[in-house]
Amino acid sequence: MIEISTIVNAPFELGQLNLGRTLPSLLDAACDRTPNEKALNQWRDRRWQSLSNHRFRTLSEEVALGLLELGLKQGDRVSFVMHSDNFFCIADMGSLLAGLVNVPIDLTQTIENILFILQHTEAKVLVISNVDLLYQISPYLWETSMLQTVVVAEVPGDWEQVRHGVKQEEDEKGEEDGEDEEERGGGEADNHALEECLRVPQFLNDSQVEQPCPLVVIPQSIQLLSLTEVQERGRRVWCEERVQQLREAIAPNDLATILYIPSEMKRPKGVMLTHENISADILAAFSSYPNLETGDKEVALIFLPLTHVFARAFLYGHLTYGHSVYFSDPNHVVKHLKTIKPTILITVPRLIEKVYERVLEQGRKLSKFDRAVFYWALKLAKRYEVGMPIQRLYALQLKLADRLVFPRLRAIFGDRMKALICGGAALRADLTNIFSAVGMPLLQGYGLTETSAVVCYNRGEYNRAGTVGLPIPGVEIAIAADGEVLVKSPYVMQGYYREPETTQQTIIDGWLHTGDLGELSPDGFLTLTGVKKNLFKLSTGKYVSPLPLEQELNQSPRVAHAVAVGANHKFCGMLIFPNLEALQVEVQPLEIDLSQPGGLHHPCIQALYQALIDIANCHLPYWSNVRKFKLLPVELTINNGLLQPDGTLNRVQVLEAFADEIASLYEHDADRGSEVNSEATLLTSPSLSCPIVPASTCPAYAQSLTHY
Repeated sequence: MIEISTIVNAPFELGQLNLGRTLPSLLDAACDRTPNEKALNQWRDRRWQSLSNHRFRTLSEEVALGLLELGLKQGDRVSFVMHSDNFFCIADMGSLLAGLVNVPIDLTQTIENILFILQHTEAKVLVISNVDLLYQISPYLWETSMLQTVVVAEVPGDWEQVRHGVKQEEDEKGEEDGEDEEERGGGEADNHALEECLRVPQFLNDSQVEQPCPLVVIPQSIQLLSLTEVQERGRRVWCEERVQQLREAIAPNDLATILYIPSEMKRPKGVMLTHENISADILAAFSSYPNLETGDKEVALIFLPLTHVFARAFLYGHLTYGHSVYFSDPNHVVKHLKTIKPTILITVPRLIEKVYERVLEQGRKLSKFDRAVFYWALKLAKRYEVGMPIQRLYALQLKLADRLVFPRLRAIFGDRMKALICGGAALRADLTNIFSAVGMPLLQGYGLTETSAVVCYNRGEYNRAGTVGLPIPGVEIAIAADGEVLVKSPYVMQGYYREPETTQQTIIDGWLHTGDLGELSPDGFLTLTGVKKNLFKLSTGKYVSPLPLEQELNQSPRVAHAVAVGANHKFCGMLIFPNLEALQVEVQPLEIDLSQPGGLHHPCIQALYQALIDIANCHLPYWSNVRKFKLLPVELTINNGLLQPDGTLNRVQVLEAFADEIASLYEHDADRGSEVNSEATLLTSPSLSCPIVPASTCPAYAQSLTHY
């Protein structure tokens, strides 16, 4: 029996519980109640291309019938490796209407994790965004035993020529030629050429492959189609009776999707969600937001990936309410905010932080007088407390600041913003107050993939900075004796796919154990205080699994302990406590004396540990990679409290003891990519040679497929 201290529910007046809906039924309701000619919009060919919700429904019906014409049956898995755009929406809704289970895969996953997911789910169809991604993945499709069809959503004008250029050959692997499984698809020379062809696997939405790799092959058993061809197959058999049969064949409790999320180890785990899990969750969340309008009066900009439940669930909500949705990406979101002028934006803390950093930078560039006025207004905003009464003098000061300064800040978001809904990671309380004072309500929320997105969030008068708000209808939140946040609701997952033991350890007596630590205020607001699970979140909303990184480094004799850090920061960092004895022996040929001050800062020492970091980063998604590290000549012992009595790391104490060293890793912006320590970059000097530093390589299949 679980020991629980407090249980809270949603306030009675906030929203309603709405069970028994399938996801396609949400679209049907919108088409009936709020037709919208610009329901879905994506930037392509230098203009916004729009789909009405009626046209979107028709295309989805054609895809549904087309997928079934391929021989698929209800419950079969269809995987997506797709960008977040109209094509994703059509493939998603089409597969759901067909009664299939779709498996969207994060585009930042490593190719080997993509292959693992395809195999783990026994996916029969893979829908992929474009030819660029096809060329990256196709060399490895020989490892997918159940895959029958690859569907390319957006194909070039010379699609037939491209398709014939992708040589479809029988798998020649056999005992007679002595090939290993990893060598399938060609001899040693061919494999080397494929490596060269796939050396740089990052492509953006509109990029094109200038010279497609001529050696890319896919098994003859896999047919290659365009999404248009699948739609045409469906169109030939489309009729109202057939489409109605599809709707009647799916039930709210049917499995809709499997979403793979990071686990505590290297392999991701799949979260199983039903139609009702997601539909009921987002209907409760939307119904509890005050004064939310229907139709095109509300405009949403989505730049977060639809492969994650946060953006995808909100997409369904916007479709249900007939809103206009515009798709962007992290590279273009600031530009699109100004041109689209959305009323609703879901975001992660990192975007809010970046905008605030830009505001401060612009303030520093103003003339002396304007700068003084700017910082006066900003100081006023910092005094603002969300949800608290405002004194008359302060209200007048805010009104003056609103005339002089605040409009320029609101213009960054397009002047019409009603709600900035922030999730995915912890948000600084001061930013909540500042943005709300400026006239853009910043509403922090909380949820997990395992809860179908939203558990609780701040809204309307129920808004407290530093908290993640009140539960939505249908959710019960409890705090366990050890401080862990527990959740019970109809939105909780069915379990982890093919992991019954992990499921039983996570859902006990109907309560989902979130792995997060928190506190509940007397009036029911949840505040997150830490994490219990061996995962932490970056400010980008991405989870990092520290154990694989730490275990890889700890295998080296020159490492005594390694501690991954970065919770609520922009990237993952690492504290490394060297085994100084072993290291001194290894660097003896270089005549480096580690007992001298600054010895660990020698470029060769830094490069030696950077090589270990490179090895640890391999096989992990790029956002989970360690970008900076710090060597600390400190011994961790039981006596100094940095190790537990059993000799394991006392992570909490280590993070507290070295808080300043951790903060120093994040003093400068590291958004430029996979940076190394500045000392290690001195190796580029032709006069410096470090023969003890091994060359490190990471094969293409062990790297992220693509990232923004």
